[in-house]
Amino acid sequence: MADADDVRRLALALPGVEENPSQGFDFRVGDKGFIWSWPERVPGQRRVIRTDVAVLYVGDEAEKQALLLGEPDLFFTTPGYDGAPLVMLRLESVDTTRLEELVTDAWRMRAPEEQPGP
Repeated sequence: MADADDVRRLALALPGVEENPSQGFDFRVGDKGFIWSWPERVPGQRRVIRTDVAVLYVGDEAEKQALLLGEPDLFFTTPGYDGAPLVMLRLESVDTTRLEELVTDAWRMRAPEEQPGP
């Protein structure tokens, strides 16, 4: 089971990562977001920052669909993310080894070409 502290530790261990100030977590590399807290929107209510759910950059629609269909216990989406290469990850359902893989993959897809890899 992972949590926001695990996300923070793993993201900040990667080269060139900066954390934007937020109510939860929000990590960027080369001014591009790759993982952040889910800003849940419920009609008629204020947005709630969910630190138990991470929004994760996945690269393209094919990868998004593969994750959603292959591991529905870990990943989900909402209509607000239709057409975007993003999935929501239930942190309580993922172990830290898998989380490290997901965070690193998202970072690789967003990092500038000249950024050294881990």
